[in-house]
Amino acid sequence: MTSILSSPDELRDVLTGPASLIGLDLGSKTIGVAVSDRLRTIASPRLTIKRTKFKADAAQLLEIAAGEDAAGFVLGLPVNMDGTHGPRVQATHAFARNLAKLTDLPIALWDERLSTAAVERMLIDADRSRARRAQLVDKLAAAWILQGALDRLAGSAPGAPEA
Repeated sequence: MTSILSSPDELRDVLTGPASLIGLDLGSKTIGVAVSDRLRTIASPRLTIKRTKFKADAAQLLEIAAGEDAAGFVLGLPVNMDGTHGPRVQATHAFARNLAKLTDLPIALWDERLSTAAVERMLIDADRSRARRAQLVDKLAAAWILQGALDRLAGSAPGAPEA
């Protein structure tokens, strides 16, 4: 069992050598998945998982992590704009706790305020249809979350507010 880290700063302390990270945007119906390169500089959207039961979802995520030889996970933490924690934050913490029981990979939480809104705006600006936006938004939000954490790991992003 691994511990849950409150930020990528803590993740930096446990990472050794080149290996990818897996970024997750947890929704109530889907999980957006992104993967970084082995040097942890660029996040790429990978897929969207339709949520079923936790064990099946976790098995799929762990399979992806094994296939990518990943060094850890970064989960988006949906903190409210005023910094308070609502039911989605509690659900994310529960997901992280349950996933931590199944893997030794570190799990870092990253404040994801406005990630989905930013991705939606980008897709609208790119003139994507509503249907196409629905197909893309979760995995792109996961990439947005992961890229923010990667930038923080590299020291080029300001710190996200404490979660």
